[in-house]
Amino acid sequence: MKAADEMKGNGAFGPLTQEVVSSIEALLVVASEPLSASEISDMLAVDLEVVAESISTLRRFYDESRRAFYLAEIGGGYQIRTRPEFESVVKRYIDLSYKERLSKAALEVLAIVAYRQPISRAQITHIRGVNSDATLRLLVERGYIESKERDDGPGKALLFRTTRLFLERLGLYSLEELPPLDEFVPDARVVEDLEEALFSDSSS
Repeated sequence: MKAADEMKGNGAFGPLTQEVVSSIEALLVVASEPLSASEISDMLAVDLEVVAESISTLRRFYDESRRAFYLAEIGGGYQIRTRPEFESVVKRYIDLSYKERLSKAALEVLAIVAYRQPISRAQITHIRGVNSDATLRLLVERGYIESKERDDGPGKALLFRTTRLFLERLGLYSLEELPPLDEFVPDARVVEDLEEALFSDSSS
C-alpha cells in the first residue's frame, strides 16, 4: 500500500492537506530529477507554505514508518531516495544493469569543471595538458555538464558548468557542499620534496 493511501486510511490529515501531500508524493515518485518547492507550488497551484508543510509531513511519515526510502533535499529541490543502509542492495542492481562507467579522464574533467566553473574548453585543456573535446562531449551527453553561456572576452568561448544531475548523483544540495580543495593539497614537506626532485632532474 502506498504511503499516501496509508495516511488516508489513518486519517492523519485534513482533506486539503491530505490531497496536497498525496499529490506531492505522486510528483516525486515519477520525477526523474529533484523538484523545487516553487516548481511543486506552480504545478499544484498551492502556496509555498503549504508545500513546505506537506513535504515535512511526508518526510516525517517516511521516517516514522521505517520506509526503505526517504525524502531528501538535494540538487536544489526534493527527491525520494533509497536509505543508505540499503546501498549495497541497490549497488548490486546498478552493477548488473549499468555497465558503462566514467573513465579516469572523464572524472578528471568533471572535477575541473566542478571546482573552476564557469570554465572554457581551452582552460580545461590548459589545466590537463591534453585535448579534452571528446571527454567534454561525453559529459554533456551524460547530462553532468552543460554550456549555456559564453565568455565576455575575445572569441566568446563557451563556458561549461555542472548540472543539477551532477549534484543529484553526488548527493549534494548545492556546490557549496563540495569538499574544499585544500583537503586534497599535499602538506608543505611533500611539496618541498617534489620541488627538490624536479629541480634535481632538470639540473642533471
